[in-house]
Amino acid sequence: MSRRFDGKIEQLRSESRVKLLEVERVVELSLEKIFVTTVLDVGCGSGLFSESFSLRKINVMGIDTNPDMIKAASGYVPSAKFQEALAEKLPFEENSFDLVFLGHVLHESDDQLLVLKEARRVAASRVVVLEWPYKDEKIGPPKDHRIKAEKIKKLSAQAGLRKFEKISLTHMVLYRFDVD
Repeated sequence: MSRRFDGKIEQLRSESRVKLLEVERVVELSLEKIFVTTVLDVGCGSGLFSESFSLRKINVMGIDTNPDMIKAASGYVPSAKFQEALAEKLPFEENSFDLVFLGHVLHESDDQLLVLKEARRVAASRVVVLEWPYKDEKIGPPKDHRIKAEKIKKLSAQAGLRKFEKISLTHMVLYRFDVD
C-alpha cells in the first residue's frame, strides 16, 4: 500500500505534497555518492522513510519505541523488518548497515552523544541525522526542543563522525556523516 500522492490537480501544491516531495529529497540526499544495500531507520515512526528506501530496492530494518508505530510501519512496508528498540542501545553488531538514518530522533533523546555513538558503531558507510530547522514553525517540535547545527557538529565529532555536511531543506535539515 503506497502513500504516494494521487490527489487532484488542485492539490499539486498542497502542503502534504511538499512534505512528501521533501521525504523523497531526504532519501536521495541520504543515498548520494555511496552504494547502499542496507538501511537502519532509527525512529521509523509509521514507515514513511522506510517505504521510500524500500522502493529503491534497499533492505530496510526499522526500529521505534512505540509498538503502534511499528505495527503501522509493518503494514505500509511489508518488505522491511521492524522491531522495538532504543536509539541509545541499538541491538545490532558493528557495521551491520550501510546507512543509519536517524529520522527526527536526536532531539528526543536524553543522551544525544550516545545515540550518535551507537549510530556510528552500526553504520558501515554513512550516518544521516534528520532534524528540524532551528526556527519557529507550525510543524515539528517547539524551537526550544530543536538542536542547533553547532551542537550536532560538536556531538558528531565526539562520536567519531568526522565529516560534517549540513543540507537545509524546506521543513527539515539533513546532516550527513560519512564513516571512515
